[in-house]
Amino acid sequence: MLSGIGVVVTLLCVFGGFLMAGGNISVVLQALPHELITIAGAAIGAFILGNSLPVVRKALTGIVHTFRGPRWKERDYRDLLAMLFALLTTFRNGGGMAIEKHVDAPDDSLIFSRYPRLLADRALILFICDYLRMMTVNFEDPYQIAEAMENDIERHHAEEMMPQHALQLTADALPALGIIAAVLGVINTMGSIDQPTQILGGMIGSALVGTFLGVLLAYGLVGPIASKLQQTLEAEQRPYTLVKTAVIAYAQRLPVQVAVELARRMTPTEFAPSFEELEAALDEARDQLATMQLQQAA
Repeated sequence: MLSGIGVVVTLLCVFGGFLMAGGNISVVLQALPHELITIAGAAIGAFILGNSLPVVRKALTGIVHTFRGPRWKERDYRDLLAMLFALLTTFRNGGGMAIEKHVDAPDDSLIFSRYPRLLADRALILFICDYLRMMTVNFEDPYQIAEAMENDIERHHAEEMMPQHALQLTADALPALGIIAAVLGVINTMGSIDQPTQILGGMIGSALVGTFLGVLLAYGLVGPIASKLQQTLEAEQRPYTLVKTAVIAYAQRLPVQVAVELARRMTPTEFAPSFEELEAALDEARDQLATMQLQQAA
């Protein structure tokens, strides 16, 4: 929503200011279709040429994601903390045997299934399951766990950022592509040098639209989208940091509730639940664990 408003404001102010200055919008509109085909077509072709198919797909998904806004909401962070509490409590009370059935088949787990929005994030769920599973086979050194988790987070983040880097490179190239379109317009003008001044003036104005369009697309559209995508992707790495904090604190033999509280302090400020809200969520998680144990006993 906010991104769409930004695009509308940018276009209205650019073209509105041009009209207020007495500009002839018909010159721009007449040149816009073929200049846009030249510049946008070259940019899209270069983007496809310079990137693999998975990166192209992720970039398209990322653009849509940018306009939809961040996927993680306040309730999601609270649910993640409650889920970590339930998993770590199960691990501490029942040992490796108790947690294995949850991490080996998260889709069938009574703990994971209570949080369908989190379960839909397969990469995060696999990240949690992999390290809890590793801890069941005596991989419990907090320093080794911290290093391994940090390396995994960096690798995942680098892979997720590849489409953003590709979009940013495209934005950086657009002004040059606009110059190419302008040069082609000048070549076309020079081929009609015997025409009257009025016609030549229109042709030169049409050629300059290419430079204008390249700069506008670079700094008014593609560049901001790449910047917003970077912010979105960085925000979606925060849950991994929460998981790492809680798991490492658990490996250091801290009480589970303390481990979850430390993870809460790593939550982005605008989404962080208060201490009281977290307590209420953990009480609900305790009740769910008790109910689950009764079901298993029956």
